[in-house]
Amino acid sequence: MSIRRNRLTSLLAAAVGLVAAGAFTVPGAAAAAPPSFTADQLARADTAVQASGVEGIAWHVDAASGRVVVTADETVSTAEVSRIKKAAGAEAGAIRVDRARGTFRPLLSAGNAIYGGGYRCSLGFNVVKGGTYYFLTAGHCGNVAKTWYTDSGLRTLIGPTTGSSFPGNDYAVVRYDNTSLSHPGGYTAANAFVGESVKRTGSTTGTHSGTVTALNVSVRYVGQGGGTVKGMIQTTVCAEPGDSGGPLYDGTKALGITSGGSGDCRSGGTTFYQPVPEAASAYGVTVY
Repeated sequence: MSIRRNRLTSLLAAAVGLVAAGAFTVPGAAAAAPPSFTADQLARADTAVQASGVEGIAWHVDAASGRVVVTADETVSTAEVSRIKKAAGAEAGAIRVDRARGTFRPLLSAGNAIYGGGYRCSLGFNVVKGGTYYFLTAGHCGNVAKTWYTDSGLRTLIGPTTGSSFPGNDYAVVRYDNTSLSHPGGYTAANAFVGESVKRTGSTTGTHSGTVTALNVSVRYVGQGGGTVKGMIQTTVCAEPGDSGGPLYDGTKALGITSGGSGDCRSGGTTFYQPVPEAASAYGVTVY
């Protein structure tokens, strides 16, 4: 069987509602220029968001706007937004808060695809090291299962989780111990770029498309004990529980591993992905 096309992923997607700020000018009066912030001030604001401890947020330094952009899901209260701003102190003005519907979380689910530890995830990309074959999936999937199977009855073995990292990162690697399983390739690891048109495939919702909206994003999921994942790719692609671990790609370019997000594939969503080059480098494997 081809495991590459039955990818495991646990993930959410959310339709993002940006808070628009209206402005007007008095005739004859010059519009005030928005305040600018130095790289050091933005770095301090970024650190303050991390230190706030608020769950349900994603953030990154946006060089284009000169702001630290914080996207807050529906679980984040007004008081928690104020807590983020308070933590930034003098750099509070450098923080812009946008809103997203739904809840940011990694998505594990029971269903069909790759199974282990009572959960279902999705297979990301097949990789090889020294003639031994593996596949990449999400670290929060690797954390909950020592061994993976192709079916919910756990009858057809795939192999063991040989490495896993979550939070901080969100990648894991699983070895193919069942020689009867095929593991086709056709991809090359690559870095995503903002504005790139991408596709994501998962065991719950199949294939959906969207756009990369930000890079090097930090995310603190709800219900994960305050753990943060960093260096993530943010997109508009929808996803749902069980899609975690699945591949994000652009043609034959292997870009990311589905991590989490908010929303669903009926209303749309915001999703986050672990970059593939970092995961492959961590385990010394090659995407093929």
